[in-house]
Amino acid sequence: MSTEPYPDWLRPPVGGYTAEDLDRLPDLPPHTELLDGSLIFVSPQTLFHMRTLRRLEQALEAAVPEGWEVWREMTVRLNLRNRPEPDLLVVDEHADTGPKGTYCNAEDVLLAVEVVSEESRERDRQVKPRKYAAAGVRHFWRVEGDDEGRPVVHTYELDPATQSYGLTGIHHKQLKLERPFPVDVDLT
Repeated sequence: MSTEPYPDWLRPPVGGYTAEDLDRLPDLPPHTELLDGSLIFVSPQTLFHMRTLRRLEQALEAAVPEGWEVWREMTVRLNLRNRPEPDLLVVDEHADTGPKGTYCNAEDVLLAVEVVSEESRERDRQVKPRKYAAAGVRHFWRVEGDDEGRPVVHTYELDPATQSYGLTGIHHKQLKLERPFPVDVDLT
């Protein structure tokens, strides 16, 4: 048995953690997220995840219009108790939370992309899309692997009347879109 005490942050405060706590808690594991005031620890990523993320990041970098930039693995402050970390973001180039900033605000995000992992499936399919939509993130892509291990991209656009996402497509071999900006990605 270890005599090392657990870190204090393992015991959440009454009411849960806040978005600002993520930057103040010492020695948090990398890529810790905050959902509903609870800390979420991310498991190691798979080869599929890494390759898919790299390919999409390169494609977005080549396609993103002037005034926007691609961010990788940075958190988004959705509200006081939610600060998830999408795999990729397209963010207003003027979004700035300071030189040591570790997040952007939801209103600065045009697109959030989640590459689904085994341990994050429910969060990436159900929890995060609802939260991104409620915070006003206009576009969301969810990427999953097919039976052969190739990426399938599910694209969504925010319906401002309902503050929920509508499915705009399921892309198997090629991701070709005009919204939120023209992009053409070979998914094979």
